Amino acid sequence: MSTSSSKFAFFRQSSWMIAATTASGLFMYAVHVPALAKLPEDEYAVFATLLQTINLMLIPGLSLQIVFAQQAAAARGESEKHRLTGAVRALLQSIFVVWLLLAAGTFLFQSRALAAFKITNPAALWMTVAAFLPTLWLYLMHGLLQGAQNFLWLGWVGILNGLGRFLCVLVTVVWLGGHAAGAMAGPLMGMVAALAVAAWQTGGAWSGAAEPFEWRPWLARVVPLTAGLAASQIMLAADMIVVRAYFQSDTGLYAAAGTIARGLVVFTGPVAMVMFPKIVRSLSSAERIGLLGQALLSTGALACLAALACTFLPELPFRIMKPAYLPIAPLLPWFAWAMMPLTLTNVLINDLLARSRYRAVPWLLAVALAYIAVLSLVAKSASAAEPMAGFKLVVQTIGGFNLLLLGVAGWFAGRTQPGKAVG
Repeated sequence: MSTSSSKFAFFRQSSWMIAATTASGLFMYAVHVPALAKLPEDEYAVFATLLQTINLMLIPGLSLQIVFAQQAAAARGESEKHRLTGAVRALLQSIFVVWLLLAAGTFLFQSRALAAFKITNPAALWMTVAAFLPTLWLYLMHGLLQGAQNFLWLGWVGILNGLGRFLCVLVTVVWLGGHAAGAMAGPLMGMVAALAVAAWQTGGAWSGAAEPFEWRPWLARVVPLTAGLAASQIMLAADMIVVRAYFQSDTGLYAAAGTIARGLVVFTGPVAMVMFPKIVRSLSSAERIGLLGQALLSTGALACLAALACTFLPELPFRIMKPAYLPIAPLLPWFAWAMMPLTLTNVLINDLLARSRYRAVPWLLAVALAYIAVLSLVAKSASAAEPMAGFKLVVQTIGGFNLLLLGVAGWFAGRTQPGKAVG
């Protein structure tokens, strides 16, 4: 394939994934319209906190997606396809066992978890735990679709996930009058519906002939990937959990602003998703393609447009969702620009991991762990101040560490030779 046709295919597939993710994101964000309108503020804060807990659960899920995207992208011969099938089967079984252990641990420490998240109905916690299993299985299937460059169905799976979530919340919250527990049924049912379609589309990868699975080389790949992806996912989701733990009031307002600002990261994610398997396949075939600059430019432009919209029209989303949340509108521009560096960081991290540049991983993870420590200290001291001032300090901390993480990822990406894999 020529360079020009490769770049055109990249543009076309990126455009579809952006459109599909936008549709999926609209449905997922539409969930917050009835949730904001019908749930009491504290129940909405519980709902938003548990959603971010699911986002942290995505850390192993995203690494599974990356590993299986790599393996599926490189699986061209029959032997490689059989090894892929063996790996898929082994991981599906292992995830189920881990989920059972997680459920047992939740049962033993339920009272502590309820107190930490300030949850009054245990069903909300158990809906979240139940969502963990289909989430991990779904992201494994995402990897198979991504590696096979089956972006058509990868996009439709994402849309179905968002649509299922939205319809379920309409039923449980609007029609049945449920609170956070009912709202959390939405993510669970959306994941289950999307998983069914993804399993149908990837049936050939897990139902055919298989070779025995070797754990040691697989773990050698997945551990650094998990740590590398954990960095950006922690930066995306940890703040809501920390704010919920330390602030005593108005966490629902903060959750509403954070939900909109995080949309920048979700909206631009498909560019890196399309770029990843193309880099893996080009490395396996010694083909040189230069997609990093194009991906950074596309991502940066989209993120800047979204941040500018939040800057000049900060009240608009709250007027649409619930005018009672308008007091938090001045925080939205700060939040949007604080999240903007993370969109570029995700592209750089995907490029580093696709090229097996694992030397960056300890440094990325160190920034993320330092972020949690500093953010906890800032939130603890800021919680004594007026809520808006305290939230602003938290968001400024988020922005500073996102810039630091971008700098670290950029430094390592600058040392990568295009088209060359480094173990």
